[in-house]
Amino acid sequence: IGFFFFVLSGCGSLPAAPPDDGPKMASAMVGIVNHTDKYVYSASVNGAGGANMSEYGAGGASVCCARIPEKWRPGIKAEVRVTFAMGHQLTGLSKVVEVERYETPGSIYIHLYPDDHVRVVISEYPGYSPAHPIPRPIKPAGWKRKE
Repeated sequence: IGFFFFVLSGCGSLPAAPPDDGPKMASAMVGIVNHTDKYVYSASVNGAGGANMSEYGAGGASVCCARIPEKWRPGIKAEVRVTFAMGHQLTGLSKVVEVERYETPGSIYIHLYPDDHVRVVISEYPGYSPAHPIPRPIKPAGWKRKE
């Protein structure tokens, strides 16, 4: 009834046809866009992912595989897990967030912000592209990596 999690599967074992009672699904890669001064050691959406990202970094989706509904519906949720590395210290974050509206299936992008704010968008454009639905991160003037 509108609330369901992404169905995840390895790329090699995607079903040939959707179940008769469920939404039509599409495969999706996972990418990270980091709007923080923390290094992302790993991040995932419902268990798919695991890539890393530099401070204030944005990349393309390069980790396989998740499944998303071909058509957006209100109430689609995703569990995001992130491990940040600050020097030799690892800290974790786990949140369930609503997936923002999308018109076309694409890759899943986890946007990480200060104060543990998380957004999840679906886009056919990489996180660094001007066509991506959320502007790319900008390093503050004079910012230097913490050692």
